[in-house]
Amino acid sequence: MQSISKFILFNVLGWKVVNGFPKDLNKYLVIAGPHTSNWDFPLAILVRFSQGVMINFIGKKSLFKPPFGFFFKLLGGTPVDRTKSKNMVQTLIDVYNTNDKFIFAISPEGTRKKVSTWKTGFYHVAKGANVPIVMATLDFGRKQVLINDPYYLTDSMEEDFLYFHTFFKDVKGKNAEQFDPNFHLNLKKQ
Repeated sequence: MQSISKFILFNVLGWKVVNGFPKDLNKYLVIAGPHTSNWDFPLAILVRFSQGVMINFIGKKSLFKPPFGFFFKLLGGTPVDRTKSKNMVQTLIDVYNTNDKFIFAISPEGTRKKVSTWKTGFYHVAKGANVPIVMATLDFGRKQVLINDPYYLTDSMEEDFLYFHTFFKDVKGKNAEQFDPNFHLNLKKQ
């Protein structure tokens, strides 16, 4: 599957991956963005397979219904009912703490629509599970996925979000107008 994914991603679609996912870490959280299109998911799956890393994800419950639900589960997905109030942050922290190896990816925007504030759940998961964050771009402007080195959170949420901003600010999503590069300026105080 890895060589097929590489062929499709690199030769057919013309994308490149700069750096790669850490091979020496058993636990980390991937934030990928910007998330502006349905095309982000298949691209992310191709990247994941091309890198030979199993990365888990969550998705809206409706994606996991027949006839294709089994496919999303096979890819490492877990359905989430967004209409019910659940403590997803603590659930994910518990998953990290009870597994020797767990890599999880999420889009901090939480939607394909334009948002001016990122959701902060990913941040609290990484803090609570004491795992680094690996950032990955989906840059349709450059046709590249840039993956950074693991970033260990500081004691300042504002500093950390400024770091995220620096990494993502010039990235062009598939629908570039749906990404607000100033998301860090709108960080809500907890």
